[in-house]
Amino acid sequence: MSLHELIADPEFGVLIAFVIGVGYLAYKGTPMITAALDQRAAKIKADLDEAQRLREEAQKTLADFQKKQRDALKEADEIIARARTEAERAAERGERDLEASLERRRRMALEKIALEEAKAVAEVREVAVEIAMAAVRRALAQDLDPARRAKLLDDAIQSLPQALH
Repeated sequence: MSLHELIADPEFGVLIAFVIGVGYLAYKGTPMITAALDQRAAKIKADLDEAQRLREEAQKTLADFQKKQRDALKEADEIIARARTEAERAAERGERDLEASLERRRRMALEKIALEEAKAVAEVREVAVEIAMAAVRRALAQDLDPARRAKLLDDAIQSLPQALH
């Protein structure tokens, strides 16, 4: 095939038209495609920068929460330690109060026993005096003559003021 035949061939003309059309489109379309790709690259870079910023912010927030959690755990441990100490103090105080209360009750019981004992002794004395008085009355009534009885009664009346003071 010769050059003249090649140029006369319609397929060659279509090929040339196609190459020129693609070249023209490449020439005119490249800036638009480049601009679109640049915009897309800028958008992707902005998205990546935003994602990096959000990641750093999330890491900072996570670190803050972890610090707060550690602080809260430390504070909880301190509260528990204070509560234990306070509970031990309260238990010791309660034990001392219980011992003091028991000691007071023991003393009160001993005082009550002593008082009841004194009452019982007084009652026994009263009964003994009454029995003795009854025995003396009976003895005096049976054994003494009226003159002797009158003399004893007069002596007792005379000694009464001395016995009362």
